[in-house]
Amino acid sequence: MNSEQILEHFRQTNALLEGHFILSSGLHSPKYLQCALALQFPVDAAKFGRAIAEHFVNENIETVASPAIGGLVIGYAVAQALNVRFIWTERQNGEMTVRRGFSVKENERILVVEDVITTGGSTRECINALEAKGAKVTNAASIIDRSGGKADVGVPRIALVSLDVPAYKPEDCPLCENGDVAVKPGSRQESKK
Repeated sequence: MNSEQILEHFRQTNALLEGHFILSSGLHSPKYLQCALALQFPVDAAKFGRAIAEHFVNENIETVASPAIGGLVIGYAVAQALNVRFIWTERQNGEMTVRRGFSVKENERILVVEDVITTGGSTRECINALEAKGAKVTNAASIIDRSGGKADVGVPRIALVSLDVPAYKPEDCPLCENGDVAVKPGSRQESKK
């Protein structure tokens, strides 16, 4: 599966949108990737999961972890392909934490998997939460890297597709300057002019 085939799947499932969007990071962008739509069929999630897992078969990964909520489906699919445990982190009172009874062993080798990386913020928060519990996060991965390889998450990482999509601070957004209304797709629909 190459980059163009993956992007074509995103287009066919309406998971790649063009317009004026508010990303989860708060930045604005002319493109939005809604991975939930690309992964809604288990066969597709499994295909992407296997494609990511192929990069880590000789890495002695013990666990795959993802930040909730975007990384859950693909993280589970990667763990299934590697035949290892899957856990996740989530925000509690604004801080990424290991919850729901999950625990990690000292130096447990963990791969952190996300659906899309823009700034790497959620991935870094996930890594920090796991390492604070004693785990050793060895690598990170995503289906899409919107940063064109620029996002630094503190560990080596791969992406199935790397795009260089602009993202702007709201006060510097040329789309806002043009009067275009920004929308926040996903679970919470918000708009800002």
